[in-house]
Amino acid sequence: MSGTERVRGRMVARQLRRRGISDERVLAAMERVPREAFVPEGLTEHAYDDAALPIGEGQTISQPYIVAAMCELLELDGTETVLDIGTGSGYAAAVLDELADAVVSIEVVPELAETARAALAATGHDRVEIRVGDGREGAPDRAPFEAIAVAAATEAVPSALVEQLAPKGRLVVPVGGRHGQRLVRLAQTEEGLAETWSVACRFVPLVRA
Repeated sequence: MSGTERVRGRMVARQLRRRGISDERVLAAMERVPREAFVPEGLTEHAYDDAALPIGEGQTISQPYIVAAMCELLELDGTETVLDIGTGSGYAAAVLDELADAVVSIEVVPELAETARAALAATGHDRVEIRVGDGREGAPDRAPFEAIAVAAATEAVPSALVEQLAPKGRLVVPVGGRHGQRLVRLAQTEEGLAETWSVACRFVPLVRA
């Protein structure tokens, strides 16, 4: 086992399991994906810190715990097509690729999309489809989605994303403003959307193209 693999294992044990992440598929995926491949070269020594890190263009790679929490809330069993809004570094898309059947990821900043595409290819996650565009619009040509993950904060969930959920589909999104956000899980049920509020978080805002 390499030193990086040991650090990754400690991250899973201390930052995820100890905080209540219990989905073994999520924990295993987080242990497989090399986070250091998705951070800027000058920050690789901090790849497994318990924190978000800057990746340029005013964006960040999310804290490992938040990535794991979002994936756990999506309740993936490996059969789903997932829409990932806010590709950023590509790290969350790589984790989702480990957990789902297919991943479509949308990034508004072309330069970040290109960097993420290269990192995903280098780590064996090149089947993730990266698109440049407005994440608020989703990917209607690939809908419906069994799961949608939004890695940017909004005060109102875009209606286009809700409309692209499959029956029994789940959408996880940080809801709130600059000074306070929480992860929200929306699930399609026979009675309509069921809403569950989860952990506090802090994301950059969801911006338009």
